[in-house]
Amino acid sequence: MAWRRDRAGMVAAGDGHRVTPAELFFDLVFVYAITQVTALMAADPSVVRVAGAMIVLALLWWCWCCFAWLGNVVRADSGALFAVLVVVMAVVFIVSLVVPEVFADAPGGLSAPLLFVLCYGAVRTLHLVSYWISSPGDAALRATLRRTALLSVAPPMVLLLIGSAYSGNVQLLLWLGAVVIDYGGIYVTGASGWRVNSPEHFAERHGLIVIIALGESIVAMGVGVSGFPVTVAVLGAAAAGLLLSAALWALYFRRLAEGAEHRLAGLEGDERTRFARDVYTFLHLPLVAGVVLCALGMKKVLHQVADTGHYGLSEPLHGVVAWSLTGGVGVFLLGGAAIVLRTSGRRPTVLAVGGVCALASGALVGLVPAMVALVLLAVGLTTLVFLHGGATAPEKALGAASGS
Repeated sequence: MAWRRDRAGMVAAGDGHRVTPAELFFDLVFVYAITQVTALMAADPSVVRVAGAMIVLALLWWCWCCFAWLGNVVRADSGALFAVLVVVMAVVFIVSLVVPEVFADAPGGLSAPLLFVLCYGAVRTLHLVSYWISSPGDAALRATLRRTALLSVAPPMVLLLIGSAYSGNVQLLLWLGAVVIDYGGIYVTGASGWRVNSPEHFAERHGLIVIIALGESIVAMGVGVSGFPVTVAVLGAAAAGLLLSAALWALYFRRLAEGAEHRLAGLEGDERTRFARDVYTFLHLPLVAGVVLCALGMKKVLHQVADTGHYGLSEPLHGVVAWSLTGGVGVFLLGGAAIVLRTSGRRPTVLAVGGVCALASGALVGLVPAMVALVLLAVGLTTLVFLHGGATAPEKALGAASGS
């Protein structure tokens, strides 16, 4: 078996490592966190609020990614790391509870923005400490951990703390700056020291978080019709929304995921680490963000179709919600295009054109009934999945790799 126990009480994972039940348990708290991000946007669907929700999502994504990397080199079901994961789950659950108030703190109780920042800092600190303990003889990793703490954790935490004392655009800009520095710091620290021991585990972990995001889109539709009678129109809209989620699933797992995993497995050392950082840590965020944005639009469509007392079947979506329905798909497609380009070097024309068209069609959503917009989007994306067929993703990726 490709693992060993070290003196810190952790179990090192080898190249045959797969996702453990402990990691599936860990992901449960992020199901709630992503749901809360959608709720944050739905409560006040404005451009500023959507931008703030994407900042919150980027910070939550960093919390998840930290332990996806750590779980690839240390078994999450070992005594020491599992105890850490449970603590992190408790902290992230607190973060999730305060997400709806993070930009509009309600009177009474603790400060939601400050509590969010302190918990975020606790997760990042626990990650660095756990990595440090797990690698007593790895000088390169420990040097990278020190650089990460100085460049990618400490400066953003300062901006987040300052921002928590403000509200409105000041808070938004300070937190945006923190995210930019945080993500940019990973490039400055470099790939040296980080390890991807098991490509299968790493790819599977990220596939699971995509499924979690897709599951949240289905939950959002259910929340949208909660408390209203089930009608033929509701069933039709729900079926269209499910078709849209299925098309996103097929696009990822049938057209993107396999090629990326095969490419990752074919690389070694720092080259593998850089690929994992680019394709999984960075380029999977637009996929998750796109699904969350689309979920907002799907939720509002189902709500309008169900609430016949306030909306008619001919009522379109309005404002940022109208854009989020197609815009979320556009963000997803452009993220997928970037993954194909980084994986195989091919020009992802179909995905790129589809993404741009989806982003640009947000204005048209406000001109047609909400249900019609959802149906057309679902059919259009399903058609795109078939157009993006041909050779399987692994064959394309391996063919490009062998020819380079």
